[in-house]
Amino acid sequence: MVEKELRDEFPIDWEDDDYVTRREFFRFLTLASGGLALGSGVIAGFATFSRSGRSMDRKLVGKATDLKPGQSMNFNYPRPNDLCILIHRSEGEFVAYSRRCTHLSCPVSYQHDKNRLYCPCHNGVFDVVDGSVKQGPPPRPLPKITLERDGDDLYAVGITRGVEA
Repeated sequence: MVEKELRDEFPIDWEDDDYVTRREFFRFLTLASGGLALGSGVIAGFATFSRSGRSMDRKLVGKATDLKPGQSMNFNYPRPNDLCILIHRSEGEFVAYSRRCTHLSCPVSYQHDKNRLYCPCHNGVFDVVDGSVKQGPPPRPLPKITLERDGDDLYAVGITRGVEA
């Protein structure tokens, strides 16, 4: 009885109410697509700005005397699951890089005899001096870990992302 009274007060042609015109359908698609594009842009912008403004903590990596020239040591920076590698180059310089290959995130290793960083997943090769790609499918250089030396102590203080090739 209540339903009949409502239909009498609000006369709606229910068959026409369910019909969606082509214009209404494309208007909905346009608005939905615009909303998704705007939302994606906002998320991408937020991710970019939050990453660039992030400061890194200073973390003790090890002692300079612990590594002889030509040796390497693994460590984690800035988070416990972020794999990195410290290398004491034959020239006496210390360099550090992320161990995640820029192709598919396989762990890279230091090969002293060939003076390179090697990714075994797809034969990717990186230069020890600057982390640039020398061979294989990796699209970018390895992110470089910025080091500071305080006496005998080596500290990781930041990350410099590689630029796309």
